[in-house]
Amino acid sequence: MRISARADYAVRAVVELAAAAEGGPVKAERIARLQRLPPKFVLNILVELKSAGIVRGHRGVDGGFLLGRDPARISVADVVRAVDGPLARVGAQLPEELDYPGSAAALRDVWVAVRVGLRDVLESVTVADVSRGTLPANVRQMLGRADAWVVRETGPPPPVDRR
Repeated sequence: MRISARADYAVRAVVELAAAAEGGPVKAERIARLQRLPPKFVLNILVELKSAGIVRGHRGVDGGFLLGRDPARISVADVVRAVDGPLARVGAQLPEELDYPGSAAALRDVWVAVRVGLRDVLESVTVADVSRGTLPANVRQMLGRADAWVVRETGPPPPVDRR
């Protein structure tokens, strides 16, 4: 499962707007500088988020971007969907559209379950949670698992010692 750079940048931009909520509009260049992101990419993402109603734009010298609604009502899933579409796809298809033959038939259900897992996290975390650093209990519990920070190696499994 990969999170696109576009989705990552979009969430970071919206979190910056949440952190600056009381200070008025924020220019795309400032967000880009604070998050060390490419300014043109941030501007394009903000325009896309504006179309989705997640942010609002203000023109003029003191213009910039503001959140379109309360940051506690914007989930990370909302932002990801605004820039990348559905949370889980297999190629260009939604998991429920798949029809695998034979012994792979249950794989469709695996992909649907993956989507449920993504929703459990991304829909429960709001932009306000991230900007305040106060993640929901379900996410903190996942982070507390012994294997949460373990990176699984790719490639073949290690040989089994049969002594």
